[in-house]
Amino acid sequence: MQGVKPQETRAERYLNRYALSHQDPVNKVIHYICIPLLMFSLFGLFWAIPFPHFKFLGIYNGYFNWASFAIAVAVYYYLRISPLISYTILFIMLGFSYVIMMMLSWQTLGGPAMWLICVIIFIPSACLLLIGNKREKTFPEYGLNITSLPVAPVHILYKVLKLLRINK
Repeated sequence: MQGVKPQETRAERYLNRYALSHQDPVNKVIHYICIPLLMFSLFGLFWAIPFPHFKFLGIYNGYFNWASFAIAVAVYYYLRISPLISYTILFIMLGFSYVIMMMLSWQTLGGPAMWLICVIIFIPSACLLLIGNKREKTFPEYGLNITSLPVAPVHILYKVLKLLRINK
């Protein structure tokens, strides 16, 4: 039957809705750069929040922090959208964890505080994203939509995976 559209996946529905308010070419470039930086900085800031010491965890206390919960929530949230996106996000967050542990090692050797580096990354990234979104013709209609923040990484990953010809 001609004219019948194949059923959209959940990921495609989210992405199509997100893409409607992200058409400006400059804004797209800003998003490709700043969304990963924003994700990394938020992850690092979650990591920096003091986590209680639980006796029952024993030697594993150092392995749990608020970023661990951020990983669990993100993997679950993105799993509901697309398993491939969820696994890719998990891999990226494990990479973030490695970089943050290196930053913490540097901090103990006299380097800057990890949380400070994350704040320094967060502020310009968030500002540039706001400037980019302001360039959109649909900005007055959609405004500053915080609910699109979790969809932004999916949008970028979906485009990258599509470019690499890795589907669903």
